[in-house]
Amino acid sequence: MSPVLADVLQVTALIGALALVHRPLGDYMARVFSAEKHLRVEKWIYRSVGANPDAEMRWTAYLRGVLAFSAVSVLFLYLILRIQGDLPGSLGFAAITPDQAFNTAASFVSNTNWQSYSGEAAMSHVSQTAGLAVQNFVSAAVGIAVAVALVRGFARSRTGELGNFWADLVRGVVRILIPISVIAAILLVAAGAIQNFAGIHELTTVTGQTQSISPGAVASQEAIKDLGTNGGGYFNANSAHPFENPNGFSNLLTIFLLLVIPFSLPRTFGTMVGNVKQGYAILAAMGTIWFVGVVLVTWLEYAHPGTASQLAGGAMEGKEQRFGEGASSLFAVSTTMTSTGSVNSFHDSYSGLSGGILLLGMMLGEIAPGGVGSGLYGMLIMAVIAVFIAGLMVGRTPEYLGKKIGTREIKFAALYILITPALVLIGTAIAMATGNGESSMTNTGAHGFSEVLYAYTSASNNNGSAFAGFGANTEFHNTALGLCMLLGRFLPMVFVLALAGSLAEQKPIPETAGTLRTEKPLFTGLLVGAILIITGLTFFPALALGPLAEGLAS
Repeated sequence: MSPVLADVLQVTALIGALALVHRPLGDYMARVFSAEKHLRVEKWIYRSVGANPDAEMRWTAYLRGVLAFSAVSVLFLYLILRIQGDLPGSLGFAAITPDQAFNTAASFVSNTNWQSYSGEAAMSHVSQTAGLAVQNFVSAAVGIAVAVALVRGFARSRTGELGNFWADLVRGVVRILIPISVIAAILLVAAGAIQNFAGIHELTTVTGQTQSISPGAVASQEAIKDLGTNGGGYFNANSAHPFENPNGFSNLLTIFLLLVIPFSLPRTFGTMVGNVKQGYAILAAMGTIWFVGVVLVTWLEYAHPGTASQLAGGAMEGKEQRFGEGASSLFAVSTTMTSTGSVNSFHDSYSGLSGGILLLGMMLGEIAPGGVGSGLYGMLIMAVIAVFIAGLMVGRTPEYLGKKIGTREIKFAALYILITPALVLIGTAIAMATGNGESSMTNTGAHGFSEVLYAYTSASNNNGSAFAGFGANTEFHNTALGLCMLLGRFLPMVFVLALAGSLAEQKPIPETAGTLRTEKPLFTGLLVGAILIITGLTFFPALALGPLAEGLAS
């Protein structure tokens, strides 16, 4: 079988599997967040934290819950990392330095999972399981909860109540993330991923040298790492490491995991607003951008110029032989267009134009399909912008799902889309102007600039992947990137919840002959166009200095 045919069959199988679970999983999540009864374990959790799960919250109270829970999570994880050397199962590792502990705590609580450390050489069993893995679950659940609150804003009328944050958080973990993760972890162990709490193994290699092999509860963390679009690997090599991702089956399974919830949430949205066609329109926009990205990156990597690349059948530098061009490109596009950030190849080795597409996937706001929850609410914000543009074009008051998009709503949406570009561009500019960016480059010229731009794009959009050549473990970058992660995660949530509250207070507007049909392909095309134009206008100058300059020069 030719490599190209194998790649086509792999993408076809992935799309088929996602299509198969789209409806049942989407409908199940809608039932989870609409249910009135609580499970016994959920009641125990509510009592332990003193929460009343039946008390409805306005958007300000919902936001306070999100911020309070996340702030406590940052402090708790920071403490674990600072005292890990004194805890059981330390494996002999010392405490993490203050700046790196702050960076890591901010990273995992913000669902970014950027890693400026090598997991197998720095993190103990307690830090990995009680610290990082726990945040993999709850940070993902926070994103889902905020998305559900926005959906309720569209679905409800004449009320400012958006549900209960604590109930949404607990249900997301207990009823969605844990059950799927358990099944996925079992499949990964069957595929060859390791799962243990043994000590470090000292082995003698064939050359007579000593090598340390780190153990760990890898399969369980790998499952939620991808399912929750987190991305932090147990090992420095992430999903390129055979202990995390042993073979082609596990590779396809992990890609499926990182896409399955983001691609199913549009069905949840359609079900909860009472019009599944609206969900299909959002899904079509997500799927179109993702599929085009997969095709372009795969083609560019196969057609990479250079004698060595052509003899190898493609640009294999930085890629695992057991995955090849197609599986590596599919993983790279999927992880950057979600907020996952896990990698099975090193993006620093991709061609200039391929790296530019991976950057663009993050710069779009990671909405194709995006992270768990964050992808859906990001796409719905863009849908509001697209409706507003359409209203200006025809001279009609913009409406979306029976809600008027007025001055207040468009201000919230505009502020949302301005936050991450500001963080990316200002952060990159400060790093370059102070010399901290240049000193961390391992390449010069356009590619070196791309390393810095990629780092601040990844942090501000809560992705977590990196151009592997970038030296991130400095006091400046640990602090600056940590701040970008926190601001890039929680500032947008402020405007998402404010928009949700504003929409929920409105009374529904009857549909007329002049109402824009937002479930039709025309609107999907308008939505995709608005996303690309807004992103292109914002980031084109920066892309021109980095990946575009490199790609055109090769």
